[in-house]
Amino acid sequence: MLNKLLIANRGEIALRILRAAKELKIPTVAVYSEADKDLMHVKMADESICIGPSNSALSYMNIPAIISAMELSGADGVHPGYGFLSENPDFAEKVEKSGFEFVGPKASVIRMMGNKVSAKKFALDSGLPIVPGSDGAVSNNPHEQADKLGYPIIIKAASGGGGRGMRVVHAKEDLEHSIELTQQEAGAAFGDSTVYMEKFLLTPRHIEVQVLADKHNNVLHLGDRDCSMQRRHQKVIEEAPAFGIPEDERKDIFDKCISACKELNYVSAGTFEFLYEDGNFYFIEMNTRIQVEHPVTESVTGLDLVKLQLRIARGEELKIKQDDVVIQGHAIECRINAENSDTFMPSPGKVIDYHAPGGIGVRIDSHLYNDYVVPPHYDSLIAKVICRANDREDARARLERALEEMYVSGIDTNLDMHRKLIKDPNFIEGGVDINYLENKFKEEKHV
Repeated sequence: MLNKLLIANRGEIALRILRAAKELKIPTVAVYSEADKDLMHVKMADESICIGPSNSALSYMNIPAIISAMELSGADGVHPGYGFLSENPDFAEKVEKSGFEFVGPKASVIRMMGNKVSAKKFALDSGLPIVPGSDGAVSNNPHEQADKLGYPIIIKAASGGGGRGMRVVHAKEDLEHSIELTQQEAGAAFGDSTVYMEKFLLTPRHIEVQVLADKHNNVLHLGDRDCSMQRRHQKVIEEAPAFGIPEDERKDIFDKCISACKELNYVSAGTFEFLYEDGNFYFIEMNTRIQVEHPVTESVTGLDLVKLQLRIARGEELKIKQDDVVIQGHAIECRINAENSDTFMPSPGKVIDYHAPGGIGVRIDSHLYNDYVVPPHYDSLIAKVICRANDREDARARLERALEEMYVSGIDTNLDMHRKLIKDPNFIEGGVDINYLENKFKEEKHV
């Protein structure tokens, strides 16, 4: 199985998957929208098929079009990347029923872990620590639930993701209106208006654990990451390993994640995400896919997560054991977006000149090239700059140098923002919470 791979994504992650497939001698098929005919991976793939117009709902989210492209090309497997259909259980199920290999877990696992209510119940049943909250969807008497938890609370969409479908409530009189607004937003964004509530932690960090599992019941953890530098619940800077977590706490949460994976019969790469406050981990969700920030884990483990995903999908047994996974050094990643550093407004357009930084310990994941036109239709991520060194400060200093060296003209980017953040005294010290960046922007009167 997996004699030809269809890549159901675009941009840097599609190029990342293509490169891994080429190293494994797996022929590739790129699918693309009318706006993406000039993407680098489309030019490099063995075959390419246009699956629709620029509107992602009619192309990258169009399940029948992607299945048809698989049938037309003779591809027997599909890698969904991240975003788009990567955590859509209906897509995974359709792939499975069509006799193809989905590079990821089973549709039933995606469905359960993709719904935050059922995921939270699973976490509770499997021994993962959870944030105090409603046992399920918000009840007909939400005030009773909220009073038990104590304000502030946060209302969340059960099928939410990407930082959408969340609303913090600080006072009792705002509760019902906040629930109604979140339900409306959830229904419009995810087709599911179910919401639930949790105690709102005031100064947590965002810590996540990378796991990997094959079809032979072998499960590994690949360490942790800190993704606390966020704007509007969107990660901005990520690093591995997480700074300042005591080893006993780290080992305990790793063991619980492995146990949960085995209970799930999980297969492929996945990530358990937690809030961490006052020495306690609280499960918030599981991402059943490869993540944007996977390169920092690769940088400190020396493992290629995408190649391992492909090997697992082919039915191979993991050759590495847990004792073989050794965390060496420190890595930090910045997400470079085509957007204004001050207003955060997207900045599509033609790239006139692009220079990627280099040197020892510097990695660039990007699909940019000179004269490439960044379309206005999709996520604004255009590059990831990842730097590794023997310790955190050396990695940070290397990243500072790399960001100064990087050059993109013709479009606005958030490079200037990252150049400032990487020199921020609180970031240098380490351990900022998830509210730090928002508060910093408010103080500086950013939009």
